[in-house]
Amino acid sequence: MRRRKFIMLAGGAAIAWPLVTRAQQSAMPVVGFMHILSPEREGGEYAARFREGLKETGFIEGQNVAVEYRWAQGHYDRLPGFAADLVRRNVNVIAATGGEPSPQVAKAATQTIPIVFTSNGDPVREGLVASLNRPGGNATGVTIFGASAVTKRLQLLHDLLPHVAVFGFLMNPNHPNSNAEMKVAEAAARSIGKAMLIFSASSESEIDAAFAKMAQQQVGALIGGSDTFLSERRETIVSLAAKYRIPAIYYVRAFAEDGGLMAYGNSVADMYLFVGKYVGRILKGEKPADLPVQESTKFELVINLKTAKALGIEIPISMQLLADEVIE
Repeated sequence: MRRRKFIMLAGGAAIAWPLVTRAQQSAMPVVGFMHILSPEREGGEYAARFREGLKETGFIEGQNVAVEYRWAQGHYDRLPGFAADLVRRNVNVIAATGGEPSPQVAKAATQTIPIVFTSNGDPVREGLVASLNRPGGNATGVTIFGASAVTKRLQLLHDLLPHVAVFGFLMNPNHPNSNAEMKVAEAAARSIGKAMLIFSASSESEIDAAFAKMAQQQVGALIGGSDTFLSERRETIVSLAAKYRIPAIYYVRAFAEDGGLMAYGNSVADMYLFVGKYVGRILKGEKPADLPVQESTKFELVINLKTAKALGIEIPISMQLLADEVIE
C-alpha cells in the first residue's frame, strides 16, 4: 500500500512539476524592444547595452525576463505593425528605441502599457510627456535634443575649413525632427555669414541625386542630419562624400569609423544602458509617470585622419586633442 501510495505521489509530482514550471514561465515579465535599425548593425550593440541595464536592476534575459525584439531595418513604415503586435501580446513594457518616430508610434499604439523611449528631440513638444521632470503618462526615457548639436557640428567644420563659403545639410524629410535640425543649421550658418543649402533624401536614389546636386552647387562641406534611415545607409553616404570630395561631419561615431571625416554627437550606446535600467525599475513596480526624462549629456568627437589625408585636409593638433578618438 505504502509503495503504491509513493508511486502515485511520485507520479503526481511528475505531473505537477511541469505545471509549476509553466506557471513560472508564464509569470516571467516580457519586454518589447522595438528599434529602427537592424541587429547586424549598431542595433546589436545597443541591444547588448540595453541588456546590461536590465542586469544592473536584477533582470537577466532568459532567466527572469523575456525580450521580444522587433527590428525595422531602417523602414519606418514597419513600426506601427511592430507596436500593434507588442500591444496584442500585452507585453509588460515597450522599449521604443532608435529615436523618432519609434516613441511616437509606440505612444499612439497604447496609453496603458509603460513605454521607455530614446528620443532625438523634445519629448514635451512632441507630446510624449507632460514635462521632463514629471512625465505624467505611460512614457518616459532619455533624449539627446538632437537639434542643439547641429550648431556645434557646423562650428567644427568651420574651424577646420574656414574658407568654405557654402555648406550643405543632408536630411530625411520623413523624420519628425528634420525640420527643427534644418532651421538650426540655417540659423547657425547665417550667424557666421555662410550659405546653407538643404538636400533631402528618403531613398537610395535620392541620396545619389542629392550628392550629385551638391557637386553641381559647389557645396564645400556637409552636415549629416540625425536620422536612422541615413545611418542605415552610411556606407553609401560616406562613399558618395568621398567620390565628390565633400568633407562631412555626422551625428554618430559609426560614420567616422566607416570612413566619414568626423562625427560629433551624444554617446548613443550609453542611452541604451539607461533605457535598460528604467525598464528594470518599471518591472519592479515604479511608474513611468514618476520617472523623469533624462537628457544625455555625454558627447563624443571622432576624427578619421585617413579620410582627412585622402581629402587633402590637415587636422590641427589642437582639434585632435579635443577628440575622444582619432582614427589613423
